[in-house]
Amino acid sequence: MYALRTIAPIIYRIAFRVASLLPQNENTIVFESFLGNQYSDNPKAIFLYIKENHPEFKLYWSLNKEVIPSFLNEDIQIIKRLSLKWVLTMARAKYWVTNTRLPLWIPKRTNTVYLQTWHGTPLKKLGVDIEEVRMPGTTTEKYRRNFINEAVKWDYLVSPNPYSTEIFKRAFQFQGKVIESGYPRNDVLQKGLTSREDILKEMNLPLNKKIILYAPTWRDNQFYTVGKYKLNLHLDLELFKKEFGDNFIILLRSHYLISENINIENYSGFVYDFSSYKDISDLYLVSDVLITDYSSVFFDYAILGRPILFFVYDIEEYRDQLRGFYFDMENYAPGPLLKTNDQLIEALKKLDLDNFKPDQNYQSFIKKFCSLEDGNATKRVVDTLLESENHTL
Repeated sequence: MYALRTIAPIIYRIAFRVASLLPQNENTIVFESFLGNQYSDNPKAIFLYIKENHPEFKLYWSLNKEVIPSFLNEDIQIIKRLSLKWVLTMARAKYWVTNTRLPLWIPKRTNTVYLQTWHGTPLKKLGVDIEEVRMPGTTTEKYRRNFINEAVKWDYLVSPNPYSTEIFKRAFQFQGKVIESGYPRNDVLQKGLTSREDILKEMNLPLNKKIILYAPTWRDNQFYTVGKYKLNLHLDLELFKKEFGDNFIILLRSHYLISENINIENYSGFVYDFSSYKDISDLYLVSDVLITDYSSVFFDYAILGRPILFFVYDIEEYRDQLRGFYFDMENYAPGPLLKTNDQLIEALKKLDLDNFKPDQNYQSFIKKFCSLEDGNATKRVVDTLLESENHTL
């Protein structure tokens, strides 16, 4: 098995180099989101914009074999990730658009344009800024080296705000062009293209309940194997059902690196697992309050100006040992930091969800991190990308 894992990248690299000798397809763009597991996020927003405004392009969506059945109803041209067709399409495409790192063994031909959108405003340290990497299958030195070797392939990097631009350049050792535009995926939060009721109906959720969105991140040191992380659900669902079961429902959204399904059989009609749902923006739009920890979701959710509660039961370990933070959460988080389920419940009871207004600290947070989120980020990204490549808009 180890031998196969060692040989496979070499075979793929050779296949890519051979395919790269073929003529380039100037109007081909390949999109990928979260390692080929989703049709979502910034790449999806860019895909939809180009599809509507630039029909001259051929657009392909890269998906892993096991998730393809979930997206057959979407109006997208799917290519199976790591297949021969995928190699030929990627190697000859003019543009790559993704929000996570591609495998290091992929060589990029000189004329291919690689747009890296990334997938969040950073609270926790990234790339070479991580002092000690505790992820499986790597060392701190190897992790930093691999990150730099990948980032050098990026031609463009999307940034949601000036704060992120400064961090991205340093943490990724990025020397290309930063498109400081806001995040394309957040345009929908400003434009509100679909009503809350319509989204709830599509998701088969009750129309008469308040909605709690619980979206925690992963822990570097809690894993099954490389790239597959555990989720220890510290939220006391039994207690929450007792306190809020009549008037609320909970939507669970685990991180894309979490490999397990959450057992919610005992909470039917109260807890719904939307970890695999196509687009987290819909979850933002229908929810009344967000509970998270150190996930970057709170930067996006703040655009809506709705209440955010931080369930940070392990903040000392996470901040001081696992990752480290770029700023002081205690002073700058746009909501209270809570360590126990009892504290969470009390905070929820005190919220007036129908009349909530951000306080001064929350407003300052929005000004610093969300000022570019005006509903036009996707246009700015696409215009920059295509204008620079001499395409007529």
